[in-house]
Amino acid sequence: MSDYTWDERFRQLWDKAVTQYTTGNRQPASYHNPLLDEIGYTAQELYDFAEDWVKYQEPTFGTALLIAAARRDYFLVVQKGKRTGHTIRMEDLPAKDASVAGLEWLPRVIEKARAKLRGEMPADLMYGCGGDRVFFKKVNVHPADFLRVVWAAHDDNQKIIDYVTR
Repeated sequence: MSDYTWDERFRQLWDKAVTQYTTGNRQPASYHNPLLDEIGYTAQELYDFAEDWVKYQEPTFGTALLIAAARRDYFLVVQKGKRTGHTIRMEDLPAKDASVAGLEWLPRVIEKARAKLRGEMPADLMYGCGGDRVFFKKVNVHPADFLRVVWAAHDDNQKIIDYVTR
């Protein structure tokens, strides 16, 4: 893997994905590229970001890159470049209206962030989806920063809550 230029290669993939989506390609598997394997990403994750960019003009490439960088770092440092082989189940996520510290969505997005870091997102779940974006804007936290806070907090939800409510 070319560590020094992975971000440039990711930009090329992003541009290609946006073009593919814009021209009607709705087959996430066709967005695959070996770089995704190198950074612990999936074609579905790239597809989701391209889809939302085309439809809603967010998340931006910068946000997609920062989220990918957090996942890549976790994949290489914690997981030593090996996937877990596990996918979380949607029904195991907290409900969308679950709250903690008076913040709806926080319990759900914490678990989504953990799954994103581990590369365990099911195909029908997106970290950085519209609901996540509403939450992150409300608490004024960047989604990539949130990933790193969740990583640093390990299983200590209170550290995450403290960060979000600071």
